[in-house]
Amino acid sequence: MADAKVIPFDDDRSRSRRRADAPPPGPDAGPAAVRALPGALETPGETGPEAAPETSAAGAGEGRGGWERRLASGLAFLRRRVTGEYEVDEFGYDEELTDQVLMGLLRPVYEKYFRVEVKGVENIPEKGGALIVANHSGTLPLDGLMMQVAVHDHHPAGRHLRLLAADLVFVLPVVNELARKAGHTLACAEDAERLLRAGEIVGVMPEGFKGIGKPFSERYKLQRFGRGGFVSTALRAGVPIVPCSIVGAEEIYPMIGNAKTLARLLGLPYVPITPTFPWLGPLGALPLPTKWTIQFGEPIATDSYPPEAAEDPMLMFNLTDQVREQIQHTLYKLLVQRRSVFF
Repeated sequence: MADAKVIPFDDDRSRSRRRADAPPPGPDAGPAAVRALPGALETPGETGPEAAPETSAAGAGEGRGGWERRLASGLAFLRRRVTGEYEVDEFGYDEELTDQVLMGLLRPVYEKYFRVEVKGVENIPEKGGALIVANHSGTLPLDGLMMQVAVHDHHPAGRHLRLLAADLVFVLPVVNELARKAGHTLACAEDAERLLRAGEIVGVMPEGFKGIGKPFSERYKLQRFGRGGFVSTALRAGVPIVPCSIVGAEEIYPMIGNAKTLARLLGLPYVPITPTFPWLGPLGALPLPTKWTIQFGEPIATDSYPPEAAEDPMLMFNLTDQVREQIQHTLYKLLVQRRSVFF
């Protein structure tokens, strides 16, 4: 701590020897002599005026040391970036850049703007692969990024979340590169299975554009979860499925309309119309500062099923429905518990 008084061990021993060699106070001894006794209690008001300069000097020294360490770490990071002395995995994931830069950019939005509350993070395994399945909403995929910060910052083992993203993410300039660096990869069964078998935590949002682009009137009503491909992937890899429910993202861009003609011209799944966009211009693109809750549910084990279970359509349907119902039920529970959209 910066305000703690630091006493070197040798000073402490010499002080103890001086106290042990000191003669006992006589009957006329004053308070100063009593304080010099070994083991005598000292109150904050009796420490003497000389303590303040020592405390201040120790705090200042530690502060300077902290800044120097941070500066040295930052310069070393920049040197590795310039010289190319850093590693990325086969998917393009740059763990150092993610930890030191990208998470640092997302964290203020997570902590200060959306004030995300995380529940049930202990349901994510401490080691080995797992598939996190979450609802998707909010017009822009900020919910996936906030879920990534939640796992990164709150999991006791400090695990990283590898998100499966739509094709559109990887054809957009700049976005494509950042997504790869942050550990995201194409939402295909082959990539997902390779990551899971490698012991990674993988995140998927099966609703896709149907969930993120649904009108505000259908908020918190889960859309179709596809054909259960994520269940088949989890079964083949033998990893648990962790349902995740996110409340708060639905209201950041209340979508009241869709400019379909413009969307077709631009090759986009939709062009949202909200109460603020496009009416307020760039200012209308600012998300509303809603209060978020992310809850990770009880994991659903898959390792007890035989290898051929991944080809059983009825089993996939049942497990998909089980995951979907668990997410929907938790969404309703969280909505009942929250006081308001913004607090």
